[in-house]
Amino acid sequence: MSEQAAEQTYSIAELSSEFGVTARAIRFYEDKGLLTPRREGQRRIYTERDRVRLLLIVRGKRLGFSLGECQDIIDMYGAEPTEGAQLRRLIETIRQRRRSLLDRMEDMRLTLDELDQVEAQARRILEGGVRGASITPAKSRPPTESDEAERGARSRLTSNS
Repeated sequence: MSEQAAEQTYSIAELSSEFGVTARAIRFYEDKGLLTPRREGQRRIYTERDRVRLLLIVRGKRLGFSLGECQDIIDMYGAEPTEGAQLRRLIETIRQRRRSLLDRMEDMRLTLDELDQVEAQARRILEGGVRGASITPAKSRPPTESDEAERGARSRLTSNS
């Protein structure tokens, strides 16, 4: 029996169901070169390698990584553990993503605090029967480094489209 015949294969419907993504999304990842199924007529045949790559894409997207960052992670997944430059790049990517998520958490905390303040003001006005009173939101925080980096990345993406 050949090695290829013994290899586990998957249909697009099976992968779609397993990972909770649409067939359209899987075809999109294929168009971007992230997945490389073979074809039998009109049918796509995905290997275990494609399945693992899709797992890494789905995890990466869930963590907020771009497709480019997912591609980097996929490339590093297959790299030898001794390839220090790739591992350092992975560590740096993770560090940047963590910083961005922490900044977002802080933004959410500040937004929730502001909503609490506005709600409290509205309740005081409502309970006090004050007419014509205005509600003033708190000041927002200044932009962080990751805000600026994200804004720059977004503008580069839109200018390349």
